[in-house]
Amino acid sequence: MNAAPLLEVRNLRVEFPTRRGTLVAIDDVSFSIAPGEVLGVVGESGAGKSLTGAAIIGLLEPPGRIAGGEILLSGRRIDDLPAEAMRKVRGREIGAIFQDPLTSLNPLYTIGRQLVETITLHLGLGAAQARARAIELLQATGIPAAEARIDHYPHQFSGGMRQRVVIALALAANPKLVVADEPTTALDVSIQAQIIALLDRLCREHGTAVMLVTHDMGVIAEVADRVAVMYAGRIAEIGPVADVIHRPQHPYTAGLMGSIPSISGERERLAQIDGAMPRLDAIPRGCAFHPRCRRAMTVCRERRPELREAGTSLAACWLHDRAAAPAAEAF
Repeated sequence: MNAAPLLEVRNLRVEFPTRRGTLVAIDDVSFSIAPGEVLGVVGESGAGKSLTGAAIIGLLEPPGRIAGGEILLSGRRIDDLPAEAMRKVRGREIGAIFQDPLTSLNPLYTIGRQLVETITLHLGLGAAQARARAIELLQATGIPAAEARIDHYPHQFSGGMRQRVVIALALAANPKLVVADEPTTALDVSIQAQIIALLDRLCREHGTAVMLVTHDMGVIAEVADRVAVMYAGRIAEIGPVADVIHRPQHPYTAGLMGSIPSISGERERLAQIDGAMPRLDAIPRGCAFHPRCRRAMTVCRERRPELREAGTSLAACWLHDRAAAPAAEAF
């Protein structure tokens, strides 16, 4: 996209100090998201997807800390803001949608009270105006009989309806950016599709940028413009979603794509990636993926690759360095 980035993450490093030393959970991660763009972030559990989102919205669980790099929103640095200033950014400029809607909703208050408080706090509207906007948001997110249901409590809604309320809450103050962390994982497949379509429509209508964290490539293929593939706290590949899915440039991405069933039945056997994601205290030297990679070379075991041009994508792989792999062929 040609638009100036709304979100810029530069060389982000997240650490967890422990008695046995410091664990590096996010290591030199950089990417940007333009206004109205959906960036999907995928990878196995433990890759660092959710931690990256938590760092952006200022909700890292202690003792986790940002130990390096910068996070800029509309050109303004936000990773070093005091807690109170970041609280104002979160909600007003950045909306958050989490996997379990019950973690975002207070069971003791009606959803109307929670929406009205958020709208009043960030937009400065009066009580009547805020309630009217809350009802509009519930209607926009597909809550039937919104005028009546606004006074219901979270436990009176189904899981899918609660997630719609959370989306309404995330969009209440017209944020510039929405960080959605596994927003459909706990829902039935049919409800998942509705929620993703809803999020996609609402954000595109308002020009909101979205960072969509998920392990579901089907969701990414449906709504994302670009996709970042993470492995062991780093970005292995980032590029246009269709190109990354159909022409992966990193062996890890190729393995992920090969493990997806084909509806047409073209693929007789699914590929698998042997081994498991390394623990934070046992990340190997060189490329972290090399112990599981069938195409690993000597350089992969010795030196860590940086992101470099690979077709329309960027891939952190020595196979795209002519000096290291002069005879490298496409995946």
